[in-house]
Amino acid sequence: MSEDNRRTAPRSEDGSAGDADYGSIGVDYARYRRPEPAFVAAIQDAVGDATSLLNIGAGAGSYEPADLDVTAVEPSAAMRAQRPAGSAPVIDAVAEHLPFPDAAFDASLASFTVHQWRDLHAGLREARRVTSGPVVILTCDPDALRSSWLNDYAPEVIATEAGRYPSIADLRSGLGGTVTVTPVPIPLECTDGFSEAYYGRPEELLDPGARLANSAWSFVGRAVHDRFERTLRADLASGAWDATHGHLRTQPSFDGSLRLIVGKP
Repeated sequence: MSEDNRRTAPRSEDGSAGDADYGSIGVDYARYRRPEPAFVAAIQDAVGDATSLLNIGAGAGSYEPADLDVTAVEPSAAMRAQRPAGSAPVIDAVAEHLPFPDAAFDASLASFTVHQWRDLHAGLREARRVTSGPVVILTCDPDALRSSWLNDYAPEVIATEAGRYPSIADLRSGLGGTVTVTPVPIPLECTDGFSEAYYGRPEELLDPGARLANSAWSFVGRAVHDRFERTLRADLASGAWDATHGHLRTQPSFDGSLRLIVGKP
């Protein structure tokens, strides 16, 4: 979906504000997209000595620091419903219109969400407005997505992802101030099941639920899903996948597209 269409499209019945309807695809999200400890540690380091944090596009609350005063913003009712008991209070709102005064939070976080924002720069301006310290973004670099083996089996999915994720340059310019961009290695047993998490575990992407937890798969047709399953199953059975990619099964981490972006005033 183009940026202009994202800005004008109405919210779904579920409340989802981006181009994916999490009322349809997000019902089992928390089962597959569990917080990865290595990413938690990176986020905690980036937040620094903040005591209050706004989690924008919070989803099921995977990366909310337990030791901070957290407020969450999430437009999708299906995602809000999956937040565990005792999690931070969550508000039905969107990134482009945050209902908080200026500098209300020490830090803000946006993990795996900026590609869903209808107006990236408006969302980044709002994040900067309500945050006195670091704005921390966990996202993927669209220019690096094709390094995944998935591009060999479902190039349509990779092309969809690359067209949805904002460029690093756009994130830099939207944040302003001092911005650092750090590649984040993906562990072999990564518990947050975005597509590259399965770099050494291809069998797990044969699970339709695992694919559904990656919104790009909702934009390709049934024929792509069927071809992917058929081809990957055949190559796993014949040893063709392992002949080309088998080294990934024991590779401790994968330097893929994941990036941690920290903007400071």
